[in-house]
Amino acid sequence: MEKAKSKGKLSVVFESDISREYEATGQAKAKRPKSKNEAGTGAKGHLWEFIAIASVPLVLVLGNSMIVPVLPDIREKLGVSQFQSSLVITLFSVTAGLVIPVSGYLSDRFSRKAIIIPSLIIYGAAGIVAGLGAVWNSYAILIVGRAIQGLGAAGTAPIAMALAGDLYKGGTESKALGLTEAANGTGKVLSPILGSLLALIVWHAAFFAFPVFCLLSLLAVVFLLKEPKKTKEPPKLGEYMRQIGAILKEKGSWLITAFFAGSLALFVLFGVLFYLSDILEKPPYSIDGVMKGFVLAIPLLGQVVTSYTTGANIKKNGTLMRWLMNIGLTLMTVALSLCIFLYDKNIYLFIGLLTLSSIGSGLLLPCLNTMIAGSVERDQRGMITSIYNSLRFLGVAFGPPLFSWMMDISHRIVFISVASMALLTLAFVFFLIKPKGQLSG
Repeated sequence: MEKAKSKGKLSVVFESDISREYEATGQAKAKRPKSKNEAGTGAKGHLWEFIAIASVPLVLVLGNSMIVPVLPDIREKLGVSQFQSSLVITLFSVTAGLVIPVSGYLSDRFSRKAIIIPSLIIYGAAGIVAGLGAVWNSYAILIVGRAIQGLGAAGTAPIAMALAGDLYKGGTESKALGLTEAANGTGKVLSPILGSLLALIVWHAAFFAFPVFCLLSLLAVVFLLKEPKKTKEPPKLGEYMRQIGAILKEKGSWLITAFFAGSLALFVLFGVLFYLSDILEKPPYSIDGVMKGFVLAIPLLGQVVTSYTTGANIKKNGTLMRWLMNIGLTLMTVALSLCIFLYDKNIYLFIGLLTLSSIGSGLLLPCLNTMIAGSVERDQRGMITSIYNSLRFLGVAFGPPLFSWMMDISHRIVFISVASMALLTLAFVFFLIKPKGQLSG
């Protein structure tokens, strides 16, 4: 009886995986004394580590969101089309999304910091290249700089997520991962405002701000984070890929669903930002500049507060995570469904509904982060979290162009489409992701 109780508390118990759990795992974890991190009592003592980890996704998200307010300036100053200006955002995210799995493998093969540090340097240096392209009115140099920034971005936030899983256990890990999601959201809140403010100095100032933020994050990672040493030699590429394949075969039903849910949340979020940014500039609203940045920040603020609160309180509680994920997707489905009928009725009600949808994603994402990071051992964590973040990046990349395409058809079709996608995702999550009890890792 006591043996079963230990196992229920200390094993990862997904209904689809329960037959694969071994009693020895539960016994070993029950006998081993809990470390400070596993007990979740050392969170205050790790404040500076939390800040260092959170600085990485914060810097990353500035890469896209801070440029959004100056897209009209890019079109005007460089004489390019709307599609060409959109590539400044999309190419960054697509490049990062494609390269992230490679960075994940390298971080498992060598170390997390060995990937994060050079990635931040590349990210900041490429910002200077893109800025010089803007100064010289060269679209080619600008777009090349943005593509190189995407390469650097691939080794930042996704690897920081894996590093948080390496450093912390139990409730402390959930807090750290919740903080990374909140930092990601905080960057989204601040970016439009910061980009608008920098544009008051000179329109291309945002590109030259990247190296400053990257330097601060780089110093924090170098001096505040001490990565745990590897306890065994990492496998060769062939064996590594077989291990990843085995993980996806064993846990693919819920892992792939989790990947899709995270991608959808970011697709909707950035698509909605693009939609709002477009309609706010037009009559009858005619809101532009810094004020538009503040309006765009409202839904994002809802996500930030919810993400941080969720991450700080889930404490590896699988049953609570299941409730929160389903509630979050239900909120998204209901809010986006109401937008079908109310998007053009009242701007305050409309922004309120979009904020409610963002709150739903704030409930969903920290739970996904915690489950995915804790679903595998350290030696495969970099690749698994990288696949997840790669799909999130692709969600960001395709949100604005697909929303733009749907807006040309009908504004109502935009919300019919995303509400249907949210409902479909809710059904998949409800039936395929079923964590129970205390999750391990």
